[in-house]
Amino acid sequence: MRYLCGMAATETILIPLGFHAPDFSLYDVVSRETRSLADLRGKHATVFMFICNHCPFVKHINAELVRLANDYSPQGIAFIAISSNDVEKYPQDSPEQMAALAETLAYPFPYLYDETQDIARAYFAACTPDFSIFDADLRCVYRGQLDASRPSNQIAPSGSDIRAALDAILQQKPIPEPQRPSIGCNIKWRN
Repeated sequence: MRYLCGMAATETILIPLGFHAPDFSLYDVVSRETRSLADLRGKHATVFMFICNHCPFVKHINAELVRLANDYSPQGIAFIAISSNDVEKYPQDSPEQMAALAETLAYPFPYLYDETQDIARAYFAACTPDFSIFDADLRCVYRGQLDASRPSNQIAPSGSDIRAALDAILQQKPIPEPQRPSIGCNIKWRN
């Protein structure tokens, strides 16, 4: 097992698909506005990405997240990034640092700060990165990895698993199986 985060890597929590996307009202460090699910949802699908600034798994895929959003946003797919880490213990994940990173990497999606960690819990997020895709009716249809790349395995990020899921949604076809869990650093929960 790899130890890139100071502890064992954590996988996405496997739960039954079909649950409805919980509403939220979170601060967007990019626009400096409070945003809600109603504001940000996509016409055909909405991709939730629980990420953070410091995690090596997220750093490994950041450029692909930008490409993915730039490729699919014009097709009615919305992307929402959320950071839920405890910023007292991990100050590099603070809203100020989140805004700086979003600007440096030219994130084409909102980067929301989940200060209470309630939204991470509501979406069953466990790791960074943790991905869920919701359809046009805001029902969860995918919970899994971006692709098979990891910081340690020499595979370049391609977004292949999420791209396949989004292509299936756009073509009104079943999402390919199996859905493999994402893996990364655990969300840094408050005590």
